[in-house]
Amino acid sequence: MGFTVIDYIIVLVYLVGVALFGVLTGGKQTSTKDYFLGGRKIPWLVVSFAVVATETSAITFISIPGLAYLTNLNFLQIALGYILGRIIIAILFLPPYYRGELVTAYELLRTRFGEKTRNYASVVFLITRTLATGVRLFTTAIPLAIIFQGYKIFSGYPVVYVYAIAIIIITIFTFIYTYTGGIKAVIWTDVVQMFIYIGGASIALYIMLTRIPGGWGTVMSMALAKDKLEFIHWGFSGGLAHFFTINYTFIASVLGGAFLSMASHGTDQLIVQRLLATDSVRSSQKAVIASGFFVALQFLFFLVIGIVLYAFYHAYPFKDGDQIFPKFIVEQLPTGVSGIIVAGLFASAMGSLSGSINSLASSTLVDLYKPYFSKHEDDDAKDLRLSKLFSLIWTLILVGTAFIFIHSNQAVIVVALSIASVTYGGLLGTFLLGVLFKKPQQKDAIIGFTAGLMILIYIFFFTPIAWTWYTMIGSLTTIVVGLISARLTQGKTERVAS
Repeated sequence: MGFTVIDYIIVLVYLVGVALFGVLTGGKQTSTKDYFLGGRKIPWLVVSFAVVATETSAITFISIPGLAYLTNLNFLQIALGYILGRIIIAILFLPPYYRGELVTAYELLRTRFGEKTRNYASVVFLITRTLATGVRLFTTAIPLAIIFQGYKIFSGYPVVYVYAIAIIIITIFTFIYTYTGGIKAVIWTDVVQMFIYIGGASIALYIMLTRIPGGWGTVMSMALAKDKLEFIHWGFSGGLAHFFTINYTFIASVLGGAFLSMASHGTDQLIVQRLLATDSVRSSQKAVIASGFFVALQFLFFLVIGIVLYAFYHAYPFKDGDQIFPKFIVEQLPTGVSGIIVAGLFASAMGSLSGSINSLASSTLVDLYKPYFSKHEDDDAKDLRLSKLFSLIWTLILVGTAFIFIHSNQAVIVVALSIASVTYGGLLGTFLLGVLFKKPQQKDAIIGFTAGLMILIYIFFFTPIAWTWYTMIGSLTTIVVGLISARLTQGKTERVAS
């Protein structure tokens, strides 16, 4: 057992192969529409798989099995909210996006409110996506750290150096096809990589079950004895104040999952950019709704892996759930199989990273650079060169951000979702304010957005409220404050006019 030369060769061949595949499938781009939207010719099922691969990342691969290993199936409740949120997105958000022939999600805010609101939302997106991707990129370094720590050459060096090496390797290969192939390369490699990481995890699950005496029957009996199959958790037993501090109660999960999904898939350029790459609003709607069901099945799959890991390692309990699956992959699997599965883990990381690079570059160019620094008429060749330059810049920033999270002692899935939820509330609330209400203007939107951000920053740092409530609280705060501002502004205008 252990990681051998053959495993290293498999991982290296995979990294080179996926980079070449991305370059070839990306083809030649002649405009930013090709680079950021793939010419709007990508099939909806391909986009749906790409959405799943993008939101999966190494966090799902590592941290969700770790959650089930330490707890139970409560996390699956969030998937119900994810499906509900995506249905709302399909009805409420996607038609306006397609009517406007938009390239980024935040152009809708410019159309509805004005340039300042679009810029505000875009900057918040850039910050959020940078932090969230940094967490995901760091997660990928965990299995490599476990591998390298077994070699004498690394014995005298801090683990930080090992994490840094892993992060840089993943980033280099991902950047190659993202830079050259644009969103088309990103989406097609996402699809391939989704099947690779699911296949790799399936192999690990099968081998694990064959090594547990009694197989699946033993897993179920041990899981039942420890309540690990608990799916619904109401959380009312500790009183109302305690209820709002629990991450995975049924109400918090469904409402929190719905609001988080509406924000991430309706206002986050990372996902919206993929949905806008289909040929019609109907195709986009099918892609986003189908992705919700695919993600729910994927969550269940990785949670089951966590329960099986508990049965496998029950005599040797671990406190850090994020390391349990990588440890099994590296130490327990036969030669060659470990390499395939680590390649699958890298696949999940590369899919998320490539999407982040491309979406950050598109938002920077379209939402921030062109409105203020591009005085000339549209020049496709120049815009394409700038797009690739911004891709390079954001790649370097993401690597630096990933280093920040090396010393985090929380489950990375919680860190990532908490960071996203803090800013998603204001973003989603601003979009809803514009789509559902006619009276609020740009000033009202900015005031509401700021209020939503401020209240969530306070909650994040100074209260024990669970992250699953963040997006809903931020959204409702933004809407209410925006409507109050509109009412006061309208009343003042009417008094002046009279």
